[in-house]
Amino acid sequence: MGTTCTIRLERNDLGQLLDSLRSRSEAWHGTAEYLESGVTPRDDFVIEECNDADEARAVAEDYDRIIATIKAQIKQQGAAP
Repeated sequence: MGTTCTIRLERNDLGQLLDSLRSRSEAWHGTAEYLESGVTPRDDFVIEECNDADEARAVAEDYDRIIATIKAQIKQQGAAP
């Protein structure tokens, strides 16, 4: 594991950050789904560039892990964004 960093943000900014991370996670989950089934989740969906569904799923899981880490820290601090 790498070096841990502490970042201080206003609640609204933290909410914006989480929304962005969720959006990226959804994009990568959708890409994995497309690469496995050939069907996009929405008509306007843009496929992310990667080698295969496994890579897309791994990237999505990275985003999911980051989101979970942030949410756990928010809960620990008792500060909902």
